[in-house]
Order: sequence, then C-alpha cells, then structure tokens
Amino acid sequence: MKILPTRAASVSRQGLCTALLVASLTAAVGVSPPHNTADADEPTPGSETPQGKPHGTPNLTLPDLKPHGPGAPGTPGDNRPDAQTGIPAIALDAYRKAEEAAKKELPGCNIPWQLIAGIGKVESDHGTIYGTHLTADGTTDKPILGPQLTGKEFALVKDTDGGFWDGDTEYDRAVGPMQFIPSTWKQIGKDGNGGYKNPNNIYDASVATARYLCAGGKDMNKPDDLRKAILTYNNSSEYVKAVTEWMKAYQNGVAELPDVPATGSPTRPGSMPPPSTTPTVPTTPSRPSQPAQPSQPGGKPSTPSTPGGGGQKPGGGGGQKPGGGGDKPTPPAPTTARIDRLGDGKWEAVTGDTFTQQASVRTTTSAGKPTKGTRVRFEIIGETGARFPGKGTVFTTTTDKNGTASAPAILAGDQVGTFTVRAKVENNDELAVDYTASVKQAPVDELKRVDGDKAIVAAPNASFAETFQIEALAKGKPLAGVALTATVAAADWTKDTPVGPYFKDKTGAKVRTIALGQTDDKGVVTLPKLFTDEKVGTYTLRITTADGQELVLHVRVETPQTTTPTTPPATPPGTPSTPAATPKSKK
Repeated sequence: MKILPTRAASVSRQGLCTALLVASLTAAVGVSPPHNTADADEPTPGSETPQGKPHGTPNLTLPDLKPHGPGAPGTPGDNRPDAQTGIPAIALDAYRKAEEAAKKELPGCNIPWQLIAGIGKVESDHGTIYGTHLTADGTTDKPILGPQLTGKEFALVKDTDGGFWDGDTEYDRAVGPMQFIPSTWKQIGKDGNGGYKNPNNIYDASVATARYLCAGGKDMNKPDDLRKAILTYNNSSEYVKAVTEWMKAYQNGVAELPDVPATGSPTRPGSMPPPSTTPTVPTTPSRPSQPAQPSQPGGKPSTPSTPGGGGQKPGGGGGQKPGGGGDKPTPPAPTTARIDRLGDGKWEAVTGDTFTQQASVRTTTSAGKPTKGTRVRFEIIGETGARFPGKGTVFTTTTDKNGTASAPAILAGDQVGTFTVRAKVENNDELAVDYTASVKQAPVDELKRVDGDKAIVAAPNASFAETFQIEALAKGKPLAGVALTATVAAADWTKDTPVGPYFKDKTGAKVRTIALGQTDDKGVVTLPKLFTDEKVGTYTLRITTADGQELVLHVRVETPQTTTPTTPPATPPGTPSTPAATPKSKK
C-alpha cells in the first residue's frame, strides 16, 4: 500500500505514539507458551503473494487516547457503532467470531479480535468507508475496491480472477472491507457465516484475515511474530504502528476519532485515488528495539490539536487530499436504473449434475448505458438441494465495465423439483429478474442385484428365502430417488402369467406386479417377500424403471428332491411277495 503521513497532531502526542511503538507491541500481547511451526493444514501464503505489496492507501490516523463513555454494547445485525468500541456491531461480531474460529483452526496463533479489528479500521473503517454500510449478513452494500494495480503508484498485479471479484479484467484491485487481492483471496479465503466465501462479506474477510496473519506458525503473543504478521499485510512501520495502536485502543476500551475522514482509503469501483505529486516510498520497517525518533516541530511549536486532528485530513495539509492535493473529487458512479436477464430464463438439469446454464445479467442507467461496479445478489429460492459451489444458496458479485455480472454454475443436487434463481441489484428489490430451474431424475443406466448372481429357488406353496435388494446406478454411481416396479412373468419374460410366484398387496391379495417405491440415498430398494403357489416351473422377475431400464431375474419353483433311505422299507401287509428265483437245472 502507498503510505501517507499520519494526521497532524501535537509534537508531544506524535512523539509519544512513536516512542511507544515497541512498548505497544509488547504490552498488547502476553507471554506465550512454546509454539510449533505451521501444521500441514495451516494456511500459508506463497512467497510470491502480492498482498504485502503496495495495493492501496490505508488510513493511518491514530486513535484518540480518550476513554469511551458508558453505553450498551451493540448487537449482531445492528449497523450502529458499538458503545464500548465505536465499531459497527456487525463488524464487531465478525471480528469476535473470527477470533473464535482461529482458536479452533489455529490454536497456537493466539490472535485477538482486536488485532483483526485494527486491520479492519485501517483498511476500510470497518467496511464503512465512503458511506458504505454492512448489510445484516455482513456484506457491504456497495463494493469497496482499491485502485488498479498497474505498477505505477502501486504494485503491478495483472488480473488473476477474470474480473470476478473486482470487475477488472486487466489488473487486479484489492477487494472488500479487509482489502484482499483476488489471488490472495483464492488462496486464503474462507466462509465465516454460512454460504459462499466472499471477500465483500466482513465475516468471511475477518476469518481470512486471521488465517493470513497466523500463517507460517506465527504466535501473536510474541511481539516479533505480531510485527511480522502485520508487515505481511503492508510492509511499512507506519502501518504497523497504526494497526497496533488501534488494537491497543480496542483492548483498553478507547474511543475512536469522530468523523474519520474518508480519504486515503480504498476507492469505489470505477474511481482511482488522486495521484500524489511524488509517490511516497514505503519505509523500511524498523526493528522493535530501535523505535523511530519523534518528529521535530518546524519554526514555532504548533498548538496541540484537538481530538480528531483539528479538521486536518490524513497526510497533513489542512484539508488537502492524500498526496498533497488540490485534485478534483472523483465524480459519483452512475446510478443503476435497470437490470436485464441475459440468456434463457428456463433451465433443466438432472440429479447429481451441474446446470449448463449460468445466471447472467446486465445493469444499465436510465439512458441505457452500462453501470460498472453494481453489486448483484444471486439467490437460489425454493425447496431444493441445488447449491452454488461451496454449498451456498447466495452469491454476490459486482458488474464489470460492460455492466454484466454472472454467478457460477449451480450444482443440481439430488432433489427432483423446480426452484427459482433470483438476480437483483443489492438492496433494491424492484430491480430483480428470475430464472426458473428444473431438476429431473437422472436416467438410470444400470440395475443390478446387490447380493450377486446366486440362484433363486423355492418349493411350491412356500416362499423364497432370499431378500432381494436392487441397486440403481447412473454412470457407475448410486442413484437415489428412482422409482422401481417388479413384475412376475412367464419364463420367456415377454408374457404375463396368471400362475406361479406372487407378491401380496396391503390387503393380502395375490398380485404379480407391485410398485417397489424409490431407491434410498445409497441407490438401493428392497423387494417385499415373494411367495409361490402349487405350480412348479421357471419364471422371470422383471425390475423396471419409468424410463424403461430393466433387470430380468430368473426364478425357479421346484419340488424338493426326496432323500433315498439306506434301509429298505418293510413290505406292507397284503403285498404279494416276490417269487424266489428258480434255480437252473444241471445238465
């Protein structure tokens, strides 16, 4: 990030803040137990990650050293400032939940929520910069985007996400309340509140910030690790000082500055921060043991400023813009007045498959010109198992320079039925379009017996001992929800038979065709008991699906063979005896 001078303040205050930097790093953390290096499953940003390179202009305003007045804490879902910290309650809830998540995922990191809040304060004023607000689910109502990373004022980072998150297909831009570069988000991003992982959502971004700072086995209870972690976010000692001071302020219950100016922070889409006359080169981070010297007054000592910096903006200059100014303000982005659906409004897919169609819309002004940077929310509505990748039912993104926004392809799931995909301009229910999507049963390409090919034999006037189980498969995978029917037929299986094996219906009557119901989640259905009458012979048992897939099993009804006794039975009374053999005469 481009580093700007901190706001004008009294010499004594600035000197105190500078001199206390090392003490801040030490006092803000406790004594840590031994901490192992990163586990195999810990997130570890690659050595080439651009996140720590200059990618925007952070607000390096320091907190006032004034205790906060009494008041009730904010509640999650409330966008008003929390009375104890001045942090919007939604953001505060996100920071605390990110700390809890880190305790489970990275227990050796010991990251406090106040550190995450310090990053959020410096990067985007907790997602409220430029009048942006957090919605009830923690997503910003307007996109917060950093400048294009063209390699001029800031680092060179060419597009890595096809404009998916930042709406820019040429260069990357930092995104969201924690200002993640898209390539870093792809590596470190994680869902924090259920749904699709989204850098514009403060719950998701806070969890990702904790993972990013903790990467590499760092322990935030160690001052050196704490400093290194913050430097990975922005390689500047001034940035370390600002984040650390805010962390301490939140730990001590100190109020934040009133009316924090919106300059020196990430820009809205389509705008760029005014270029400075001479871009400031980030300073080489000083070691904790060698704090920078307090700044000296020029000429007469200045009068100490009032809390809030006497109306001066970050960068000194008494109302000048970052970089020394006089630059004209960026004109407001055009207003979106219309949203139109692109492509077919009716989709079809089979269970277990992915829809080939994708929801795509175009937003325009009242004059028909495309609006860039409009936030569009896509939502799956209805009783369905369909989901966006990542198991979410909601996906939010911004329009590109052509005014178009697209959602990822939807997974159809295993539930047959119809649902709606609604695309709307965020926070404007009147600007919405719908898609109708249907999920049909995938065609069965194989039916088979679960127990193999064992012969199926029974005696007359009895029943088959085996319990038949049939499995339905599609492309080799078990298929749930397939309706099957069983029919007893003649030996050549083409003709029905009035005799032979039979099932019983609910009333106990003999039937030779019966509905078996649907396969379970393992793709299996169990047949009811199969009985025999007095007729012996060979028959077929046909298992069929509604779309004509068929399995034919051969069954036999035969009289059991009698066992030949070893001792001849006694001659029944009244049975003529066998005459004895007549001996042959001798000649």
